[in-house]
Amino acid sequence: MADYLVIVESPAKAKTIEKYLGRKYKVKASMGHVRDLPKSQMGVDTSEYQYEPKYITIRGKGPVLKELKTAAKKAKKIYLAADPDREGEAIAWHLAHSLNIDEHSDCRVVFNEITKDAIKEAFKHPRSINMDLVNSQQARRILDRLVGYNISPILWKKVKKGLSAGRVQSVAVRLIIDREKEIEQFEPEEYWTINGNFEVNGEPFEAYFYGVDGSKKDLKNESEVNEIISKLKDKSFKVESVKKKERKRNPAAPFTTSSLQQEAARKLNFRAKKTMMIAQQLYEGIDLGTEGTVGLITYMRTDSTRISETAQTEAQSFIESEYGKEYTAVSARKDEKKANTQDAHEAIRPTSTLRTPNSLKNVLSRDQLRLYRLIWERFVASQMASAIMDTMTVDLLNEGVIFRANGSKVKFPGFMKVYIEGNDDNINDEDRLLPDIEEGMNVQSTDIDPKQHFTQPPPRYTEARLVKTLEELGIGRPSTFAPTLDTIQKRGYVALENKRFIPTELGTIVLELIMEFFPEILDLEFTAKMESSLDQIEDGQADWVQIIDGFYRDFEKRLSVAEKEMQEVEIKDEPAGEDCENCGHGMVYKMGRFGKFMACSNFPECRNTKAIVKEIGVKCPTCEEGNIIERKSKKKRIFFGCDQYPQCEFLSWDKPIARKCPKCDSLLVEKKSKKGVQVQCTSCDYKEQAQE
Repeated sequence: MADYLVIVESPAKAKTIEKYLGRKYKVKASMGHVRDLPKSQMGVDTSEYQYEPKYITIRGKGPVLKELKTAAKKAKKIYLAADPDREGEAIAWHLAHSLNIDEHSDCRVVFNEITKDAIKEAFKHPRSINMDLVNSQQARRILDRLVGYNISPILWKKVKKGLSAGRVQSVAVRLIIDREKEIEQFEPEEYWTINGNFEVNGEPFEAYFYGVDGSKKDLKNESEVNEIISKLKDKSFKVESVKKKERKRNPAAPFTTSSLQQEAARKLNFRAKKTMMIAQQLYEGIDLGTEGTVGLITYMRTDSTRISETAQTEAQSFIESEYGKEYTAVSARKDEKKANTQDAHEAIRPTSTLRTPNSLKNVLSRDQLRLYRLIWERFVASQMASAIMDTMTVDLLNEGVIFRANGSKVKFPGFMKVYIEGNDDNINDEDRLLPDIEEGMNVQSTDIDPKQHFTQPPPRYTEARLVKTLEELGIGRPSTFAPTLDTIQKRGYVALENKRFIPTELGTIVLELIMEFFPEILDLEFTAKMESSLDQIEDGQADWVQIIDGFYRDFEKRLSVAEKEMQEVEIKDEPAGEDCENCGHGMVYKMGRFGKFMACSNFPECRNTKAIVKEIGVKCPTCEEGNIIERKSKKKRIFFGCDQYPQCEFLSWDKPIARKCPKCDSLLVEKKSKKGVQVQCTSCDYKEQAQE
C-alpha cells in the first residue's frame, strides 16, 4: 500500500510522475476540475453583493471523486500537483475541499517540467495552497459568469437561442468587425514605382527609383513618372555612393503561449486549439521506449521568456559541441519582461536540449514531431550567437535622378543556422547579392520598368494576427486565446475564409446590441484594465470581491435597461437563388453548427437540406461531364472533387485550373509553396514560374 497519494489532472501526467516517485507514491488523476459553478443556473449570489459562488460536483465526476476519496483514506499524506497556474491552483483548492484537506497545510506541489529531477526537487518543497491565485481564478470565473449568464438570456429573447456573450470573446469579435469596416471604408490611393535592371562588368542587378537631387520622392501618378523618365539622358548611370555596413541580427526569444500559437499557425498551419492540444501531450509525457514516459517540453501556458540557468548551461554546451564555440551566445540573453507579464514560470522549451527532434522521429506522431521541432529549434536558436550581415546600399545617378540598390549577405549565420522566425507577410530572408561596385563607376540600364499600384486595405485577421493583437492589447491570458477563437466560430459570429476571419451578419447584429447596451464589455481599455485587476488579485494587491463589485453595480443597472429597451431583431434567411427539388419552394441559406448550409424555406413541411457547393469553373478531367467543386475533409482541409461523385471519383488536394498543359494536354493544378503559387502539370514535368 502506498504511503502518499499524489493527485494530478490527467492520466498521462499521472503515469509519468508515478514512475519518478517510486513505490511509496500512488498518483491518480482528477481529470481536470471536480467542482464548478452549475451549468443550469447563475451559481453566484448577488443579493448582498458578496458574490458568493455556489460550487457543485461536476456531472460525471462522482465516480472519479469517489475513487480519490477511497485512496485518500488509505494515504498518510496527500499532495495536490495540478498545473502551475491560476487554473491549477483552483483545481487543487477544489480537491482540498472535496477531500477534507487543510488548505493551509503543505499539500501543494508545483513543477514547470515533468522530468525526474524537477519532480523530485518539487516534492522537497511542498507549500500551502496560494489563495491569491485561487481568488484570481474565482474572480475571472465569476466575472465571466455574471456577464455571460445575464446578457445571453437577453440575446436569446431578442435575437435567437443559443447565443452567448463574454468579455474576451466579444472584444475579439469587435476587432474582426472593426477591421472589416476599415476594409469597406478604405479608399485606395494610386502610386507608382520605377524598377530598373542594370549591368556592371556583365553582372546584372536590380535597383529602384529613390528620388531626385538628393531627396526621396514618392510617385503619385503617371505624369510624375513620365517627368522622371524624361529626365534620364541615356542608359548610362554613374555610381554616386556605395555604403557598406556590418549589421547584427539577434534571434527571437523562446516561445510564450502566444508566440507559439502564432508561429505554429505561420509555419505548420496549425489552428491555436490544435497547437495547445499537441503541446499538452508533449508536456504531460511521451513513452520513449527504454527511457520510459518523459515530459518533453516545459509548461505550455506562460507569458514569460525567462529561461533557467540549468537549461541555458545545457544549451550552450550542446551548441558548442554541435556547431562550434563561435556559435554560442557571448553572454546569456536577458528576458525582456513586459508590464503585464505574470512570469510565474519559464518560457516554453524542451526539457532537455540533448533530446533532438531527429532522435524522437520514431516515437512521436507527425504533428507532435513538427511542433516539438519548432519548440526545440526556437529555444536552441535563442541561445546562439547573433547573425552578422554585410549590407550594401548603392546609389546610381543620371541627371539628378537617383536609383537605389540594396544588397545583403550573411557573413556569419549564427542562430540562423538553426532557425529563422516566421512573419505574417511572407517576406523572404534570402541573400540579395550585388556585384562588386565602386564609387565613380558607370553602369548600364538594360530596362526601366514603371508600374502603377494602388494602396491595399489592412489585411483581415488570421488566427496568428488576432492572437498577437489580443496579447498586445493586454486582453485575455495565454490560456484564453485558443478557446476564445474556438467559441466565436462555434457561435457563428465569425467565419474563416481563406484562413482569415470575416464577421457574419449574426456577429454584427449581436455586437451592435452589446455596444448599445453594454459598451464597457467592448471597451478595449476597460477589458485590459480588468485583466490587470485580476493580476493584482493574484499578487495579493487587490480584494476580489471589491473588483467584481466595482464592475457589477453599474452593469446591473444596464441589464435592467436592456431588458426593457432592447428591440427584438429578426434575422431573415438569405435567398439561395434556387428552388427546392422536392417541393418547389425557394431554398435559403441558414447558419448551422458546422457553418452555412441550404434549406427549404417551406420548413417544417419540407425538410430538404443540402451543402453549399462552390464551383471553381473547371470541367472534370476524368468523366468530362461533371464540374470540379471545392470540398472539405473531416479535418476541414480543402480538396477538390467532381460533383458527379460517387459515379466519378476524381479528387485532388491541389486546385485544378481551366487551362491544359501546353506540353502534354493534361490537367494543370496550382501548387502552394513558401515562394507563392506555382502552376504544375499532373502528368509531365511542366512548371510555370511562381506567382507572388
